[in-house]
Amino acid sequence: MARRTKEEALATRHRLLDAAELLFQAQGVSQTTLQQIAQQAGATRGAIYWHFKDKADLFNAMMERVILPLEAAPRAAAAPGVDDPLAEIEEGMVHALTLMTTDPQVRRVFDVATHKVEYTHDMASVQQRHLDARNACVTDFEKALRLAARRGRIKLPVPGHVAAQGLHALISGLIQNWLLDPEAFDLVPTGRRTFRVYLAGLGFARPQPAAPVAAEAEAAAA
Repeated sequence: MARRTKEEALATRHRLLDAAELLFQAQGVSQTTLQQIAQQAGATRGAIYWHFKDKADLFNAMMERVILPLEAAPRAAAAPGVDDPLAEIEEGMVHALTLMTTDPQVRRVFDVATHKVEYTHDMASVQQRHLDARNACVTDFEKALRLAARRGRIKLPVPGHVAAQGLHALISGLIQNWLLDPEAFDLVPTGRRTFRVYLAGLGFARPQPAAPVAAEAEAAAA
C-alpha cells in the first residue's frame, strides 16, 4: 500500500508539471495561476503545495526534468582526464541541439524558459537558477578551452573567460533564435558549423563537416 501511495504521489507530481509546461507555454508564466495548473492536471490546489513550495519551485522542478542531461556535457568536457575537450563540447552541443529539434518536451520547456518567463520578485529563485547554470557552464567551457589550448600549444587570442562567454552566447543564441522560428534554419548542422568556425577563430584547427549537396548548390547560386 505504501508503495502504491508513493507511485500515485509521483504520478500526481508529473501531471502537475505536465500541466504547468502546457499552460506556461500557452499563457506565459506570470499569467498562469496555481489554481489553473491544478485544474489542468485534475488535481487540487492543495496537491500543488504538497509537492511544491510555490510557483517558482514548480518552475524549477519543470526545468530539472529536462535540463540536467544538457548541463552534463560541459562538465564532462572540463574533466582533467578527457582526451579531446573540444570534441566533448561539440558532442554535447550536438546532442543538446538534437534533443531540441526531436523532443517536444525539451523544446517546450526551453521555449518557456527563454520566452515565457518574467524575472519578477516572486521568481527570484528562477533567475538565480538560470544564472547559476549559466555561470557553471561558462566555467566548464573555460576549463575545457584552456585544457585544449595547452594540449595543442595554442595561445588563445582572448582571455579564457572571454572565449568561454562567447561560446556560451553562441550556443544559447542559436537555441533562442531557432525557437522563435524553427523554419528559419536547420539547428543541428548550423550549430556544428558555427561552433567549428568559432573554434577556428580561437586558433583551433578542426575540419568542417561536409555540406549537404543541396546547401552547396544553393550557396553556389547565391
